[in-house]
Amino acid sequence: MRLLLISNSTNAGEEYLNYPKQNIKEFLGEKPVKALFIPYAAVTFSFDLYEEKVRNRFREVGHDVLSIHRFSDPVKAIENAEAIVVGGGNTWQLLKMVRDNMLIEPIRKRVLGGIPYIGWSAGSNLACPTIRTTNDMAITEPDSFKSLALIPFQINPHYLDANPAGHAGETREQRIEEFIEINPGIHVVGLREGTMLLIEQARMKLIGPRKARIFLRGQAPDELGPENDMTYLLK
Repeated sequence: MRLLLISNSTNAGEEYLNYPKQNIKEFLGEKPVKALFIPYAAVTFSFDLYEEKVRNRFREVGHDVLSIHRFSDPVKAIENAEAIVVGGGNTWQLLKMVRDNMLIEPIRKRVLGGIPYIGWSAGSNLACPTIRTTNDMAITEPDSFKSLALIPFQINPHYLDANPAGHAGETREQRIEEFIEINPGIHVVGLREGTMLLIEQARMKLIGPRKARIFLRGQAPDELGPENDMTYLLK
């Protein structure tokens, strides 16, 4: 199984998908790949526009995408895909459309069979057992919170340590602490912006300039960086 799970698409002041594009290139390899793109997390802009934005960046590094909404049979599109790419946006909308189109098991089968999977933000959440650690508002209701379960832990993308001045609500850490209190035994990886998880050959490592914050009920949060082996989270 080969996964590249990216926290965010865009760093402040940069162009869309600029910072991870070389990682995407290396992950997919030197031979050109035309990946199947799943744009379902888009809400306020069209799937056509989303496909164009992603295609432009992928072509810069020698690869390409074709959106699943171009196909009359989305299950067959998954079955024939060279690689699967899932973009960010609203995670609830993404999961609803994936489930409504009966794509959970077809995607799992292909990725567990070895084709590359790339996701950012909502697309990274989709790789988890559920989407319950997304930051997004539940603007729509999928028939289940269960997602792809390609990994056994949860991801919180865009993880923030900051508590803005004048903000009296819960911090991101407090929200995750609520989750692990209700769900003992499940790790949550707070994936800070500008970072990503690379999973291949049954090993996992962090890529990027910031550490990840690891939560588990009954333990103090841990900070792990690119120098640390994070493979234990896959067990």
